[in-house]
Formats: sequence, structure tokens, C-alpha cells
Amino acid sequence: MTSTIEPIAAAPADELTRFPFDANGTRLPDEITHLLTHEPVKKVRTIAGAEAWLVSSYRLCRQVLDDPRFSLKDTSAEGAPRQYALTIPPEVVNNMGNITGAGLRKAVMKALNPKAPGLEEWLVGHAHALVDQLVATGVPADLRRDFTVPYSTGLHCHILGIPQSDGPDLYRSLHVAFMNSPRPIPAAGINWDRDMAHMVARLDDPATTGLMAELAALRDDPDYAHLTDEMLATVGVTMFGAGVISVMGFLTMALVSLIQHPELKAELIADPKLVPAAVDELLRINLSIADGLPRIATETVQLGDVTVQKGELVLVLVEAANHDPAEFEDPHTVRLDRPNPNAHLSFGGGGHYCPATALGKRHAQIAIEVLLERLPGLDLAVPIEQLVWRTGFMKRIPERMPVLW
Repeated sequence: MTSTIEPIAAAPADELTRFPFDANGTRLPDEITHLLTHEPVKKVRTIAGAEAWLVSSYRLCRQVLDDPRFSLKDTSAEGAPRQYALTIPPEVVNNMGNITGAGLRKAVMKALNPKAPGLEEWLVGHAHALVDQLVATGVPADLRRDFTVPYSTGLHCHILGIPQSDGPDLYRSLHVAFMNSPRPIPAAGINWDRDMAHMVARLDDPATTGLMAELAALRDDPDYAHLTDEMLATVGVTMFGAGVISVMGFLTMALVSLIQHPELKAELIADPKLVPAAVDELLRINLSIADGLPRIATETVQLGDVTVQKGELVLVLVEAANHDPAEFEDPHTVRLDRPNPNAHLSFGGGGHYCPATALGKRHAQIAIEVLLERLPGLDLAVPIEQLVWRTGFMKRIPERMPVLW
């Protein structure tokens, strides 16, 4: 008996470029040069299957970030075109706007101040303690697992005023919370509910200090009677998640860049006072932001040669803007004497400029200073092309970063 299988008709080809690009964090994606030169605003297809305008030139990226007609809040609206499925409740997407609207901005900004009493000393001590553990364990060590992750989670537990032992449990949720998925992820809701319950419990814990203690005290203030425990806990959960993944991602990638530029590493070892300038340049060249900063046009807007229609999704490609030769002379060269060292868009811009900019920089500066002081021979323990890069994730990070010294 002969059976026949009907051929499956080929799906029509999608002429749109797929975004995001390469997950490899050791080099700028090949598409960037073409975009900057020929298509600074290009229609692409997102992971979720939506059409979006990908913006790459510095000038136009800046326009999108500065223009309130390009809305972050509206990216979470029902039916809006998406870059990928939401992994947090829609109302949490515009987190800093919600914090400001609830009257909590002052307390949050106080917690994010790197000059808060004792914070720098704590970071220095924490970094040295982690290096002590690296040295005691010996080479090869996984610099991400054993240093950049606990260093970053430790900072956020400290400023939130929750036990350091909370860090690993809260961090494990981030492997899912920052996924790029075309459809909803069941684990995301499970993790969110668990972390929210944990943070609500911390509001009632008399041992809690820091920001969470300040938020808990507001429950006795009649001016804040509108706040629920869930609203207060959301501040803690989102600050931990967004903060840890951002500073850990940047610091990890900054260390990859330092290893790729041994002449810069030698310069910083010889003169540690150059580390702050180096951090800004490392922020400019770092490729930790693997997606685009999303905005929805709330009205029809002209963007370069393109007319963006109301309701369309726009994605700001930070890595392209930060390498735009129209803004940064010789952008592929690491220079500590740039006339515009803070012009990069690695912290966003406009009304959603990252409120933790100063803290993020100081976090990285101290880590680099301690690592280069204690481990001046720091280098990869495997060929750089053997690093395995996480895919389907909002940040470019190596899964493991084996090092020696």
C-alpha cells in the first residue's frame, strides 16, 4: 500500500527584517552600518509578529525619546503592537510614571542616591568580599555568576532594606521576567505573584530597613491612604528587577569590553582615576541592550523621511545611536577624551531617562576599581568566541563568563 503525503504550501515570504538582531555581545550587529547610512527609520517585524519602525540615527532616536507624542505608557495598552509579550502586569510598564503619580518619587530617588550615607563604603566592602571568595575558590571562576550577579543583587537588597538572603530567590524570577517571547509566558505570572507576596511580607517585617521601611511607614500617613500594600510592594519588586538586570547586564558587558581592549585595562590599572571616564565610554559602546526602547505614537508624527501614523510602534535602537558617526567621532574607537562623554543613550532619554543613572555608574566604577586592583591579570579563561550568549532575552549577556587572573 502506498501512502502519499500532501506537500505543505510554503508560507508567503515576509519581506520585513526581523528584529532583534544578533545576540552576540562581542561585536556590533552587521545591520547597524547599513541602517545608519541608508535607513535611519526602517520598518521591521518584531518577535511578537507586529510591524514597528526601527530608529537608528542618534538625532532621530533623541527626537523619539524627547517627544511626548511617543508614549511608553501606551505600549501596554490592549491591542497595541508589541515588541514581545508582556511579562509584567500592563499597569506596571510605566513604572516611574506610576511612582510619581502615587507621590513616591521622593522616597525612591532618595534610595537611588549613590551618596547616601555609607552606601559607597558598603559597595566597596561587598566587592572585596566577593573577590575574596573568587580567590579562595580559584580559577577558573564564572565572573557573572560569582561576581556581577551577587554584586548587583546585593546592592538592591541593601537599598531596599531587605535581607541579602532574599537576593537569589528574587533574582531567579528575572530569567523569565526579561524574556523576549512571542506569546505570554505562564511562569512570568507565577513569579510575579510569588515576589509580590514576598515583598508585601517585608512591609510587615520589623527588621526591614531602607526604602521598604520608608514605604511601610507611609501606611500610617493619612496623606497616603490611597496606597495599598500591593502598590507599595510593586515598587520594591520592579526596582529590584529593573535595577538588577540593568546594572548587572551593563557591568558584565563592560568587563567583556575591558577584556577586549587590553590597552584600556592597562591604562586604568596604571591610573585608577580614569575609571569614571572609562565607565561613560564603556556605557556608550556596550551592547547589553538587546532590544529597542519601545514607544507608541499617540498622533501622526514626521520622523526623518518617514511619517509615523498614530498607534504605530517605534523602537529606539540604542546601540546604533551610540555608534552614530554624526554624533560620535570615530565611534568604534574607545576614547576617554570625548567632548560629549555623557551624550550616549544607554540610560534612555526624555521623560523616561533612567533615575538610577548616578547609582548605576558608581556601582560599575567601584566594581571595576576593585577588580583591577585585586585581579590585574583578569582575562577570559576560554577563547572569546566560545562564550555562549543568551537568546530570547532583553539583555545581551553571556550565560557563563569563565575567567582567570
